[in-house]
Amino acid sequence: MTTRAYLILHGWQNHRPPEHWQHWLAGRLTALGHRVGYPQLPDADDPDLDVWLGELARHLEELNGPEERVVVAHSLSAVLWLHAAARRMEQQRYADRVLLVSPPSGPVLARYPEVAAFAPPAPGFTLPGPTRLVAGDDDPYCPGGADTVFAGPLGIPADILPGAAHLDLDAGYGPWPAVLDWCVGGTTPLTARPAPR
Repeated sequence: MTTRAYLILHGWQNHRPPEHWQHWLAGRLTALGHRVGYPQLPDADDPDLDVWLGELARHLEELNGPEERVVVAHSLSAVLWLHAAARRMEQQRYADRVLLVSPPSGPVLARYPEVAAFAPPAPGFTLPGPTRLVAGDDDPYCPGGADTVFAGPLGIPADILPGAAHLDLDAGYGPWPAVLDWCVGGTTPLTARPAPR
């Protein structure tokens, strides 16, 4: 079996609860023999963009190795990835594939002082390496639609899931086999719903 290295990045106010699909994914990938990083980023309730960018650079350095390297970023960390690209963070070259899950829009982030600085950077930057987006068609944190706000302007493929909201626990995303399939298969569309809990 081909082994890979994964970096899983959480969003705002996420303290990596065991029921969340990211926690489930980290466990499944580890059980399959892959190298997995799923760090708790500093001050998840009141994050600092520059601190998170520094942590991202550090964890990407740790991701570097001979295996295929995959980043899965949810919510606030998805826009963190965009900030890193806009700033041409050199460590992003250590990611061979990236999945951006439910990035929140700038106008929504601007409503919350704790995360207003994370509002996505203006278009005009290039994402390093193959990147895919997956989001719900009714995400309250991206009311303009992630395909219109992010996928189109960035020129990346997107899977837009009906009724999936923010792809979080509230939307029923605990175990999520489709994201595991994408992680190990590379090109699998993320259209399958999670198993009922």
